[in-house]
Amino acid sequence: MPKRTSLYEEQLKLSAKMVPFAGWEMPVSYKSIIAEHEAVRSACGIFDIGHMGVVDLLGKNALAFIQYVATNDAGRLLENECQYSILCNQDGGVIDDILVYRLKDRIRLVVNASNTDAVLSHLNDQAKSFGSLSILHRQDVSMLSLQGPKTIGFFDALKALSRNHCAEWKGITTSRTGYTGEDGFELFAPKEKVVDVWREFISKNIQPCGLGARDTLRIEAGLPLYGHEYDLNTNPIEAGYSWAVKLDKPDFIGKKALQKIKLSGILRKLVGLKIRGRSIPREGFRLIADGEEVGMVTSGTFSPTLKIPVALAYVKVDYAVPGRELGVEIRNEIFPAVVTSRKLV
Repeated sequence: MPKRTSLYEEQLKLSAKMVPFAGWEMPVSYKSIIAEHEAVRSACGIFDIGHMGVVDLLGKNALAFIQYVATNDAGRLLENECQYSILCNQDGGVIDDILVYRLKDRIRLVVNASNTDAVLSHLNDQAKSFGSLSILHRQDVSMLSLQGPKTIGFFDALKALSRNHCAEWKGITTSRTGYTGEDGFELFAPKEKVVDVWREFISKNIQPCGLGARDTLRIEAGLPLYGHEYDLNTNPIEAGYSWAVKLDKPDFIGKKALQKIKLSGILRKLVGLKIRGRSIPREGFRLIADGEEVGMVTSGTFSPTLKIPVALAYVKVDYAVPGRELGVEIRNEIFPAVVTSRKLV
């Protein structure tokens, strides 16, 4: 039976269309994907992200532990700062991409819903060589995300809060982070409070948004989703996230493999694609150039902002040049596509 967030009944009241996702029953849309997408790009939308995994690392070795298991340098974080980071295996393949928060008395991780069990298993395996460390899966905490250029108007007390910083808002840990390409805030609300917080924002006519708009927004912004742009056979350097891999810090899992990849060079690169025509490329569709396959689509959608089909794709490095024309194979037909930067909007 799929799991449900604390807001399941509230979503049904708002006529949400529910779908299975990563073992959860989640809203794909309320009004329409395009309307929700446009609300986030022009004003403000609210997402239930209570399916995301929240993990706290406690004890005097918490910082040393995250330094060993993740690629970024959490030692550079000040209290109440956060950073994007990646968990890799020894081969440099991605186990998950995460947010790492340095809070007053703990390190907090936000992990993908589809990977929560795998990440917990990985962390517990690695923790066996670390003393003075506790790994706590925070099932008493739920998350909300408010995104869009007008979001700041609902958080007057946090107007001075910088990107990737967090603070208390009405007793709730809140960070200026998001997954849409827009300004916004993510809230760690106790489960007993999250319904009241949700209702407060809904009463202000903020548009509730589902997984459909989350996907179109993140594709336009060039943001990876595990299982599409990331997996165990993908490394963060070819995905364009070498800035989150600090090879100058002490040993961490995957460091030697990533050093070798960086030295020898990548064979493929994650890029954006703008498609000419109305057909939408989907995951697994082939990219063709000079009569041969040169890449593969990882995510595709119709861009509500650009009004054209777009995609993210891995392409051989020689073809991963902005402005380069490729063909995308859609239902046995080849449609022209233009390579762009990963960030499409």
